Amino acid sequence: MRTFDYVRATDTREAVRMLADDPAASCLAGGTTQLDLMKDGVLEPPRLIDITRLPLHGIERRGETLHVQALVTMEELAADTTVSERLPMVREALLLGASVQLRNMATIGGNLLQRTRCRYFRDPTVGACNKRAPGSGCAAVNGVARMHAVLGASERCIALHASDLAVALVALGAIVHIQGPSRSRTVPLTEFYVTADESPERENVLEHAELITEVEIPLPPPAARSGYLKVRDRASYEFALTSAAVMLVVEGGTIRLARVGLGGVGTKPWRAYEAEHVLTGGPATTATFRDAADATMRDAWTVPGTAFKVPLARRTLVRELQTVSGVSS
Repeated sequence: MRTFDYVRATDTREAVRMLADDPAASCLAGGTTQLDLMKDGVLEPPRLIDITRLPLHGIERRGETLHVQALVTMEELAADTTVSERLPMVREALLLGASVQLRNMATIGGNLLQRTRCRYFRDPTVGACNKRAPGSGCAAVNGVARMHAVLGASERCIALHASDLAVALVALGAIVHIQGPSRSRTVPLTEFYVTADESPERENVLEHAELITEVEIPLPPPAARSGYLKVRDRASYEFALTSAAVMLVVEGGTIRLARVGLGGVGTKPWRAYEAEHVLTGGPATTATFRDAADATMRDAWTVPGTAFKVPLARRTLVRELQTVSGVSS
């Protein structure tokens, strides 16, 4: 049995100080998958700092922005009135992301920080994993790779980011607030994650002893419509093969505003800027939607096990654009 010290922090600055004092310490919070990885033997921190009691449980609307503190649970956020009325794609991503039991435990900050579910990363007997051991290679490239990424991927790593919520939040341009030992900072969620082809061993820009304290979600215009479509092998309790978060403002048959996020295909939650460029100012037609999907997947990097995701992701995006815009096929 591997032993470790367990301590509980009750104040954010205290938690940051504890982490700063111990470079090998890790945090415990709902949704981070920390305990899963410890059980698998992937992580072996000598000290575990429980941050679940920190005073970070509030949801507050300030004008056209929703401020969500990091320890709000997925279920609490899904039940929020503003989310129901103005952020349907966030609510759908939350409800499709996990079982009720998990949603009542998993926090928003923890969900954003969950590690990849790549089977090779989670099996310490596999030697070739650049995420666990930089420079060792990527066993998934030549192995069974059905649940892996095709965007932001390369021969260095094709591990997939599994969050549903993060896909909706990157599409909306959410911002994370971060507290560290000597400073606080804000980072757009689109810049928070690191693609695996850039740095396989890192999944985000969070430094040791930094904590996410809040997520700031801009509210779409009142005229906007949005939704989240998740394609998976079974109807529940399953990660996405592909997913699409879409927000549109359509006036007189023309798309005035478009925001698109993709899941199940990226080494990070994927903001589909190419699709948004094609959509904005174009007619709300299936032909436009197909052009947007083609532009998004043009640079996909596949292995034999993941090649099917490219056409599936295109169809997923086109279907959700049709649903949100009300355009029939």
